[in-house]
Amino acid sequence: MPDASPRSAVAGRSLVTKRALVDIVRTAVLGSYGVTGLAEPGLRRLHLGEPAIRVSLRPELAVDVRLMIAQGLPVAEVARQVDSAIRYALRRALDREVGAVRIHVAGLASGPFATPGAGGPGPAGSDGASSGEDAR
Repeated sequence: MPDASPRSAVAGRSLVTKRALVDIVRTAVLGSYGVTGLAEPGLRRLHLGEPAIRVSLRPELAVDVRLMIAQGLPVAEVARQVDSAIRYALRRALDREVGAVRIHVAGLASGPFATPGAGGPGPAGSDGASSGEDAR
């Protein structure tokens, strides 16, 4: 009969790179309602500008995000959703609490995605439906 004694726990460590954390944050941000993109200047491709996502690990896990949101949505609500999504994703991936999440809204983007439920392109106030007249 096998020995029924419990195994002792082995202490261990895991290593997560900042690049992996940035990818987790990017996925959470871009999947949030109202976010149209990250605000990275064109010079960032040459490694000269500020990154849209910055993660710092000392003294605590902190995240800075620069993003663009859709025009016509409440900025505070979109920011709250992004904050919640970042905290959830990092807590789930790392099993560690996040200290500060700073969200900087770099601008508003207009387009067909700007107002939820819009009937698509067309004159303002037009939803494409006839107003009491029969379509012929």
